[in-house]
Amino acid sequence: MDPAQALIRTVLNPAARLAPGPAGRAAFELFQRPLRRSRVRPAEQDVHREAATERLVVNGKPVVGYRWGDGERPVLLLHGWRSRASRFAPFVPRLRELGLSAVAFDAPGHGDSGGRTTSVLEFRELALLLQERYGPFEGVVAHSLGVCAAFGALADGLRAGRLAAVSGVSEVGFFPAAFCAGLGLNGAVERALRHRVERELFGGDAGVWERYDAARRSAAVDLPVLVLHDEGDDVVPLAQAHRLKEAYAERLDLVVTRGLGHRRIVAEPAVVDQVIGFLSAAGPEVAAA
Repeated sequence: MDPAQALIRTVLNPAARLAPGPAGRAAFELFQRPLRRSRVRPAEQDVHREAATERLVVNGKPVVGYRWGDGERPVLLLHGWRSRASRFAPFVPRLRELGLSAVAFDAPGHGDSGGRTTSVLEFRELALLLQERYGPFEGVVAHSLGVCAAFGALADGLRAGRLAAVSGVSEVGFFPAAFCAGLGLNGAVERALRHRVERELFGGDAGVWERYDAARRSAAVDLPVLVLHDEGDDVVPLAQAHRLKEAYAERLDLVVTRGLGHRRIVAEPAVVDQVIGFLSAAGPEVAAA
């Protein structure tokens, strides 16, 4: 284990038994901070430079938005935790060949955007903000945390023709559990963290764990879904994909890969091919509400 992670575990586990409130607050501060920013990789630089940029704001935080194309027939790209919009560089020229525009953003605390913290709710709000600017989307391509945000936004008014979900989280309750497991934090810390998440992010709503669960809101997301997930994903387990398959049944196609892990899968040529093929099979443009 990383020495910093070991220190966090050593401090927070006993603190939660003695003072769960302060321990939960400390865990929450760590929980919502990416801690490091991903840089644009060499293979992404040309596509990254070609993007038209725009300024967005969410909860007072400045956010950089990106657009490839004129904005007509838009496809929304939602990156994951500790990632950035440029990770979708392999998709952009393929989308442009189809006459589609790619639209994305670096979430707060990520990439070139401001802020130091973010949440799935801010991803969701930014997606809805981009919809106001560009109209309904012909498709959404999301990775990891972005998948959870995409399902939440689609259930709450985002309009799109199709959703391609790569290595996705299906339920918001996964995040505190995975955070605590990854740091070796005990059940007392996780309970304190969940309470803090309910209070700080969701206004004290204890029902948020069910409401922000894509498997429980399948009736509200009525569109074709393609899920791609690696069997050896050590960040988001394959069980998250199987939950979605069970909930969406014939509306969802599940493709299980091997040897691509959680991050490499996004740029894998065969995965890009499958996503582009899925999007190119879309029917007429999505009608505005």
